[in-house]
Amino acid sequence: MSPNRTGHHCPYCYEEISGQQAWFRCTGRMSPSGKRCPGKVDPVLRDQAGFSGAVPPAFAVDHHRNTATCPECGGKTGITICPVCRRRLPVHFGRVGSQLIVPVGAKEAGKSVFMTVLVHELMHRAGQQLNAAIAGADDETRQRFAQEYEKPLYRESRLLPSTTTAGDRSRTPLVFRFTSERRLPRFLNGPLLQAGPLGSRDPRHTLLSFFDTAGEDLRSQQSTERNVHSLTAADGILLLLDPLQMRGARELAAPGTRLPTPGGTGDDPANVLEIVTDLLLARQGDRIGKPLAIVFTKMDTLLHTLKATSPLLQSPPRERFFDERDSLAVHTEIQRLLARWEGTRIDQIARLNYRTYRYFGVSALGESPTEDNRVSARGIRPYRVTGPVLWLLAQFGIIQVK
Repeated sequence: MSPNRTGHHCPYCYEEISGQQAWFRCTGRMSPSGKRCPGKVDPVLRDQAGFSGAVPPAFAVDHHRNTATCPECGGKTGITICPVCRRRLPVHFGRVGSQLIVPVGAKEAGKSVFMTVLVHELMHRAGQQLNAAIAGADDETRQRFAQEYEKPLYRESRLLPSTTTAGDRSRTPLVFRFTSERRLPRFLNGPLLQAGPLGSRDPRHTLLSFFDTAGEDLRSQQSTERNVHSLTAADGILLLLDPLQMRGARELAAPGTRLPTPGGTGDDPANVLEIVTDLLLARQGDRIGKPLAIVFTKMDTLLHTLKATSPLLQSPPRERFFDERDSLAVHTEIQRLLARWEGTRIDQIARLNYRTYRYFGVSALGESPTEDNRVSARGIRPYRVTGPVLWLLAQFGIIQVK
C-alpha cells in the first residue's frame, strides 16, 4: 500500500513543500483598516506557471494555519499557495489525503482521450457505482476539463489535439477531489462516538492530481529526466501502452483498424517502460515501490482474437468495491497475450523492478476513430476504463477491496 501522504507535494508543480513555510496570497479586497493591496505581476508565478497577470501580493508566515494577516494591508486571507510555484492550493490541502497519479506513455497511446473518458466515467456511471463523487478541486481544473477535454470529445465528437511537451510552463495538472464514504464504528478505542449510530458514514476526501505528459517526453531517458519531474513525486503511475506498436499485436488487429504510425525505438512499449524504470531506479536504487498500472489501450481492435472464456470478454463487476479476483484474472490474461504480441520483455522488466504492478486492457472510445479524427457514429462506449485508477485507489486504501 502506498502511504497516504498529506500535504507533502504540491499537486501542481510536484515539489516537496511539507518542510517549508506556509505561504498565503492577499485577497486584494479592502481591509478593515481601509487599505487595499494593488495587484502586480508575481515573478515566481510567471516563471513557474507562465501566468503574467496582476495578482495580490504573496507572503510567508512562520506557522501553518488556516488564515493569515497580510503584512501590507492588514486584511485576513485564507488563500494558501504553494511556496515554490505560487499557484493557489485546493481547499483543505494538507488536511485531506493527496495522491499524485501520473499518466505516461508513448506518442499515440491515447493518454488524453483515456483521461477524459476516465474522469467522465468517474463523474457519472462509476461514481454512482462506488457511491462516490469526483469534481475539479479548483476553478482552472473545472474550466479546462469542461472546455478543453469534455466539450471536444463528448459534445463535438472530435479527438483531442496532441499534448504539448512538459517544457511548456502553461501546462498545469488537472486536480480533482474524490469524495467517498467510510463507515464509522460505534466505538473507537473505547469511548462512544457522538457522530451518529452504528453504521453511520463520514465523507472522505482525497485529491487526485493528473499530469498529462506528452509522448515526446518519453522518447529518451534524457528528455524524460528533463521534462517529467512529476514521475519521481508520483504516488502511482499509469503507464499507457499501445499494443498495436508491437509487431505481434499489429498483425492481429481487426480489419479496418487505424494503425498508429510505426514509431522508432523510443515508441516501442518495452522501451517506454524501460525508460521510466531507469529514471525511477536512479532516484531510489532498489526495487520500485510505487504501484504501476500497465494499461494496454485500444483493446477493442484485438478482442476478436480472444477465446470465448477470456476474462477480457466478460463484463466487469459493478460493485461498491474493487474486485480483486476479476482484476487478477485480467492481469493473468494480459500476461498470456504478451507472448503472442511479442512483448514478453515488458513482463520481465515489470516483474524484476516493481514490487506492485498490474496489467489492464482498456478501450476509451470502444472502437477506432474515423479517418478524419472523429468519434464513431455509435458514440463513446468505454471498455474497462476505470479499472486501472480504481486499482490505484485500492492500493492507496481509498476504496475497499474484495
